[in-house]
Amino acid sequence: QTTLVESGGGSVQSGGSLRLTCTASGDTDSTYKMAWFRQAPGREREGVAGIYFGDSSAFYIDSVKGRFTISQDNAKKTLYLQMNNLKPEDSATYYCAASIYSGSWWIAGGFEFWGQGTQVTVSS
Repeated sequence: QTTLVESGGGSVQSGGSLRLTCTASGDTDSTYKMAWFRQAPGREREGVAGIYFGDSSAFYIDSVKGRFTISQDNAKKTLYLQMNNLKPEDSATYYCAASIYSGSWWIAGGFEFWGQGTQVTVSS
């Protein structure tokens, strides 16, 4: 069992930056992949960025490439999402997710463990 807790959300103006943090506890040694998802009101949850622990390969959806960076600190059991040049369309609740299984990082159904979410609001 893995417990995930996100922090770092908030309200910023367009062009601003935020860094989200996801701290993992419990049985994390078997983690295969982690990802950040987001969900805006009335919209489906979408994968924003994912990372595979084996080779630390990172992936992003097109809309955040060049602006967001996902990274991990294994010693601290922490996942980060650095978000720069934020846009109003980035506003959503952001969730951290973890899985012990292989598979596509952008598919929400492929993750067993989820955090409670942290709100990001970007005003124009």
